[in-house]
Amino acid sequence: MGFLDIRNVTKSYGNVEVLHRVDIEVQEGEFLVLVGPSGCGKSTLLNMIAGLEGITGGEIAIKDRVVNGVHPSKRNIAMVFQSYALYPNMTVGQNMTFGLEMHGVPKPEREKALASVAKLLQIDHLLDRKPGQLSGGQRQRVAMGRALVRDPDVFLFDEPLSNLDAKLRVDMRTEIKKLHHKLKTTIVYVTHDQIEAMTLSTRIAVMNKGYVQQLGTPKEIYDTPANLFVATFMGSPAMNIIPATVVMEGGQPHAAVTDAEGAVQNLRLSQAGLAGWEGKPIFLGIRPEAITDPEGADRGSANVQSLKNTVTVTEPSGADTFVTMPLSGKDVIARMRADAAVAPGQAFDFAVNMEKAVAFDPATEERITA
Repeated sequence: MGFLDIRNVTKSYGNVEVLHRVDIEVQEGEFLVLVGPSGCGKSTLLNMIAGLEGITGGEIAIKDRVVNGVHPSKRNIAMVFQSYALYPNMTVGQNMTFGLEMHGVPKPEREKALASVAKLLQIDHLLDRKPGQLSGGQRQRVAMGRALVRDPDVFLFDEPLSNLDAKLRVDMRTEIKKLHHKLKTTIVYVTHDQIEAMTLSTRIAVMNKGYVQQLGTPKEIYDTPANLFVATFMGSPAMNIIPATVVMEGGQPHAAVTDAEGAVQNLRLSQAGLAGWEGKPIFLGIRPEAITDPEGADRGSANVQSLKNTVTVTEPSGADTFVTMPLSGKDVIARMRADAAVAPGQAFDFAVNMEKAVAFDPATEERITA
């Protein structure tokens, strides 16, 4: 049993089911991120936890108490919205304590909670200002403070950083992470930004078309994606997906791919179980950082394979250089050091860390685990 249990939950609008049998256990103190493209059902699920949307099937429980049909004000949750939802006619302090006042919390307790949270968020000097006098980042801190003063069982965040500029988003990500480490609160956080999901979460639920595609730690999601959707959605640049055929060479399974000249090159696979796929097509998944120059290859890997191929594009990005090459009819991206000596049109000896490669079944698009 989790601190927050989502059990076999479905949501329908008329005859259309938009959430399909979602099962997630959230432990106390966990930071769960729901991530996926627009329309995948993540905000609908968050609203169902909050009580803002009804549940068609299944049940949601907080601290072993089923909350289906329980009014949002009775669930002991706090929600931080994308729009901040601050009262423009109230001061910062009044905005933060308004919910406590509505719940009949005595003034001395309200003031004590306000002082503590305002100091924690470093907005104690803003308490007498109105929201219109604040920057976007300050308003977001006030919205978070309003949730924190209530000391709820579960915090719900609905894309809280999407209205901020890129630099402020990074800064606020760090602040939210620090807050979670300090307070050990239970958080469910919705975003469409996979970088936000990877950096903030203790676990991620990747959603698409109303289904949870994979639930796991950031490392599990990144290194061993359950299917092609997760592989290509999580990561920037995305995982390279390369058509290949499994062949046996020296008693070991290899992935046969074609280079820029159409010649077949065999890359030894680390998964011995793929011998059972001999002669069959697979999709080979390799992250860009697993393809590099020989000097930058992972010295700890037992399976770095050499691949001679032609460079088509180089993209310096400061700390790294991204290099594109054609492989099995696809543009494949390699991630190299900034000073890697590589140029378009050059025949280059790539180093491919096949320990990091995963294989997918082209028919089901699921990762092959054999």
